[in-house]
Amino acid sequence: MQGKVVIYHVFTRLFGNTNTTNKPWGTIEENGVGKFADFSDKALSEIRDLGVSHIWYTGVPHHAVIRDYTAYGISNDDPNVVKGRAGSPYAVKDYYNVNPDLALDPANRLQEFKELIDRTHKHGMKVIMDIVPNHVARDYQGISNPNGVGSFGADDDTSKEYRKNNNFYYIPGSSFEVPNWKDGYLPLGGEKNTYIGTLKENPAKWTGNGSRSSKPDMNDWYETVRINYGVKPDGGLDFDLLPYDFGEKDCTEHFRFWQHRDVPDSWLKFRDIALYWLDFGVDGFRYDMAEMVPVEFWSFMNSYIKMRNEDALLMAEVYNPDLYRTFIHKGKMDYLYDKVDFYDGLKHIMKGYGWSDHIPVVQNNFKDIEHHMLHFLENHDEQRIASPEFVGNAKIGMPAMVVSATISTSPTMIYFGQEVGEPAAENPGFGSASRTSIFDYVGVPHHQRWMNNKKFDGGQLSDEERHLRVFYKRLLNFTLESEALMGDCREIHFFNKERTQNYNHRLLSYARWSKNQKLIIIVNFDVTDSFSFDLKVPSELLEQWGLRDGTHELKDILSDKKNILNIVDKEGHIDLHLEPLKSFIFEIL
Repeated sequence: MQGKVVIYHVFTRLFGNTNTTNKPWGTIEENGVGKFADFSDKALSEIRDLGVSHIWYTGVPHHAVIRDYTAYGISNDDPNVVKGRAGSPYAVKDYYNVNPDLALDPANRLQEFKELIDRTHKHGMKVIMDIVPNHVARDYQGISNPNGVGSFGADDDTSKEYRKNNNFYYIPGSSFEVPNWKDGYLPLGGEKNTYIGTLKENPAKWTGNGSRSSKPDMNDWYETVRINYGVKPDGGLDFDLLPYDFGEKDCTEHFRFWQHRDVPDSWLKFRDIALYWLDFGVDGFRYDMAEMVPVEFWSFMNSYIKMRNEDALLMAEVYNPDLYRTFIHKGKMDYLYDKVDFYDGLKHIMKGYGWSDHIPVVQNNFKDIEHHMLHFLENHDEQRIASPEFVGNAKIGMPAMVVSATISTSPTMIYFGQEVGEPAAENPGFGSASRTSIFDYVGVPHHQRWMNNKKFDGGQLSDEERHLRVFYKRLLNFTLESEALMGDCREIHFFNKERTQNYNHRLLSYARWSKNQKLIIIVNFDVTDSFSFDLKVPSELLEQWGLRDGTHELKDILSDKKNILNIVDKEGHIDLHLEPLKSFIFEIL
C-alpha cells in the first residue's frame, strides 16, 4: 500500500535567492531573485529527502512585472496595475510562457523550466504549477501563443457588456481608471520609473474580483480582469448543466458528456492551456479561487486532463464547505484546501483559545470526503507560524503538524521555510510582515541559512532550527511510507476525556491502522503544561486489531523511544508523560 502524497509548496522566485539586503521596494539588482537553475540536483535531493512526493512551483507562468524585458519582445508593465515590483503571480500575462525573472537567460526561459521539470522527475518527484482560471493580468497579451491559438479577448465584441464567446466582460463607453491610492500607498513606493508601461484600456473591463466599476477600489483585484465563462451579468448561464446525479459518474463519462456540446470560448482556451503544460511535462495543477468559476467548467476541464493523464494531480482553493462535495464529485477535483474548519481550528488551538475537541468533530463531518481535503499549516496566503502575528514560535506548530499529517489519508502540504521556522519578519514593500511576500523581490532569511550559499546543507542553521527540520523530515518521510495512514481512523479523544484523569482539551488522541500496521497518536498542544496520565484504548478497537490481554511493545516513530501497551480485561493502558508541545506516534510492534 502506498503512503500519502506530500507536497512541497515553494515560491519559485524566492527559493534560491541568497541576497540578504531586503530593501523595501528593492529591485532585482538590490534584493536579488532566485532562478530555475537554483533548484540544483543537490537542492532537489534535499527536498526529496525531506519526505516530499510533489513540488508545487508557484509563480511560474509569465505574469506582469516591473522590469524592462523589451529586448525579449515583452512589453513593459504599468506600475499602476502591478502589485509590488516583482508582481503578483496571479496576474498572468502570457499563459504559454514563464516568468522571465526566473531564467538565467530570459530568451531561453521555457527551456530552463523544462530542464527543471526533468531534474525534478529525475529526483523522484512530480511537478505542480498554477493555473489561475478566474482572471488574467489587466494587460494580458499572449505573445507566446502556439500557431492558430487566439489570445484572450482578441475576438471579443467590446461593444457589449456580455457575449457568450467574449473572454472578458466590458463596460462600454468607459475607460479604465486606476484606483485612488489611500493610506499613504503609492506604486513602487513613490519611485519614478524610467521604463514604465502605460496601460490604456477602452472600454474598461470588469475587475478580477467582480467589480463592475471602470475605476475599481484599491482593495479590489485591480491588476486583473475577470474571465467570462458563460455566466451572464444577471447570473443566468449560457452553457448546459450537468445532470443532477452526475457526481457519481467517472471522468470518462464527464468527458463524453461534453463532446460536441457548445461551450463558451474561454472554456476551450483554458482547456488548451492545461493540455499544453501537461504535454510539456507538468504532472498537475493548483487552481486559484476555483469556486469563482462554474463547476461545469471544472467537469469539462478536468475530464479532458484526466483523459490525457489519469494520474494528473488536481488541487484547488474552495473555501465554502457547502461546495466541497460539488467540486469534488461534479468538478472532478482531486483535492481541496482544508482551510475552513480544519486549518482554522488548528490555528485557534495553536493560539491557545481553541479546543482540541473541535478536530474529531470536523473529521467526522467530512468523513466521506476526508481523502480529498488537502492539509496544511502554512502557504503563501497564510501567516507564518513563527511570525509574532501568529504564535511567534515555530515549535508551537509541531503538535499541529503531527495532527495535520497523520489524522487522515489526505495529502500534506508544507511551505518552503516552514521546516526551519521562517517568521517572515521582513518589510518588503507591497507585501507585509507575517506572510512571505509574493509581490516583492526579497530574501527569506531562515531559509537562506538552510541554503548556506547554495550548498543546501543547513550549514548556517541554529541548533533549534536544525532540530525543527529533523522533526519535519522524520514525520514527512514516515507519512510517505506508512500503510496505516492510508487506512482507518478512530478518535479515542472523547473516550479518554470521559474516563482519564488529567486528560483535557489541550490533548488529542486517535488511532490509525491497516492490516499490517497499528498506530496510536497522542499530542499535547499546550505551551507550558505537562500532562501525566494513563491513556486508555477501547476494548472494541483492540478486539478489531486482534490484540489480547498482556503487554505489547510500542515504538515512537518520532524518537524511537519504547513504551508498553498493557491490556487488562480487554482495555488498553499506556502510561504517558507529555511535556509541553510533545507528540507521540506509537507503532505497535
